[in-house]
Amino acid sequence: MPGLLRASFRLLILLASLVEVAMRYFILRLKHGSPPELWQRAHWLHAACQLILRRLGLGLQWRGTRPSHGLICSNHLSYLDILVYAAATPCVFVSKQEVGRWPAFGFFARCGGTIFLDRESRLSAEKAANQMASVLQANVPILLFPEGTSTDGVEVLRFHPALLEPAIQLDQEITAAAIAYRAHGVEERDLCWFGDDPFLPHLLRTMARRSIAVEVEFHPDRRTYPDRKTAALELREQVEAMRKRMKREATP
Repeated sequence: MPGLLRASFRLLILLASLVEVAMRYFILRLKHGSPPELWQRAHWLHAACQLILRRLGLGLQWRGTRPSHGLICSNHLSYLDILVYAAATPCVFVSKQEVGRWPAFGFFARCGGTIFLDRESRLSAEKAANQMASVLQANVPILLFPEGTSTDGVEVLRFHPALLEPAIQLDQEITAAAIAYRAHGVEERDLCWFGDDPFLPHLLRTMARRSIAVEVEFHPDRRTYPDRKTAALELREQVEAMRKRMKREATP
């Protein structure tokens, strides 16, 4: 019963907060008479996600220097990853096309300038790459999940190199990042959203947790790469090393 009450209370807070930050976006848009520029949308989403995390009681800690430009590549564990990274640093996301159709979450993703990708369509991949190039040239950081899917956190999957190409071509710095979750009385795997687990039941279980802590680390070695295959291999190794450290520190 306490878990159900906690989940219900947090969902009400979430809904109220989403309405509030949506109004802030519309006010921002009215002031400009048109859609805000990318950096303004990234900063709006940054402030919105910081507010939501704080109100939901999700503790966020990060290590390292947050990149002010270039590409950021991270492992992927949950739908919460976007909320967490947006709260950690202003950025634009690359996400699967389905996210744009999610209730509420899709709306905020579109307002935040998210680049949507249909991985089964070559034309969509080319369009996404062109959009990424425009964002990078505007000096707004892009957050990418190169595994291509969320996982249970047991291992870091192979990084798909294709969407690293815009950063390679523009000679932009790429930063590895890692994310990890902790909650009272459960393993990280219980907080991850992966496979065919339905969204709403998972969200309810997550909101019912007594305490949730999130850790993000930005790798200090950020640089340009000669080609996307080298970048994919080295970035995955860096993310895997950070994840191993996080797991060691989480072990009692």
